[in-house]
Amino acid sequence: MKQNYDLLMEKEIQKIVNDGKKPKLLLHSCCAPCSCAVIEYLLQFFKVTVFFYNPNITFEDEYKKRLNEQKEYHQRRGYDIEVIEGEYNPKGEFFDKVKGLEKIKEGGERCHKCYGLRLEETAIKAKELGFDYFTSALSISPMKNSQWINELGESFARKYTVKFLNGDFKKKNRYLQSINISKEYNLYRQDYCGCIFSKVEREKYYKLKNSQE
Repeated sequence: MKQNYDLLMEKEIQKIVNDGKKPKLLLHSCCAPCSCAVIEYLLQFFKVTVFFYNPNITFEDEYKKRLNEQKEYHQRRGYDIEVIEGEYNPKGEFFDKVKGLEKIKEGGERCHKCYGLRLEETAIKAKELGFDYFTSALSISPMKNSQWINELGESFARKYTVKFLNGDFKKKNRYLQSINISKEYNLYRQDYCGCIFSKVEREKYYKLKNSQE
């Protein structure tokens, strides 16, 4: 049965507000544009730390560009937010995880594996460093499967005994807000998720689109 993950988040946040304390939350981020509106919302209720763990980004220069953008955006925004960098090893982490799924269309089982890879590592890091909650900014994207993200988050919360903050961050116009913030701060908004498979699929889409114009 499909859940209203935004409503679940609001209920959990109301408990936190009633408690009167700001718990520590580890936020998985794939990039500054996706996390900017999420951070702005969560800072009202949590002490946020960003976990930049994205071995799905195939090319190192692209990875460094997104990582540096994440850090620089916090500075420009005036946020005192630490960015913890996870291990970057696409060959040994991402490609091993999705082996055999290379030809699966974007949004399918390969993406599910990728969500799981990044969410599990976030849960492990949250447990290791004593965070009260963990979550991911991935659900801000209309292209990402929020149900999968939340189901995986909940499963790793149980496995590692650390709370997962459910959420569908694209709700309440937060996706539009992320676009507006990105424009205001001139953030680099990539047009593919990061892996070589999504890059190739996106390039094919643009090539077909241009040939039809």
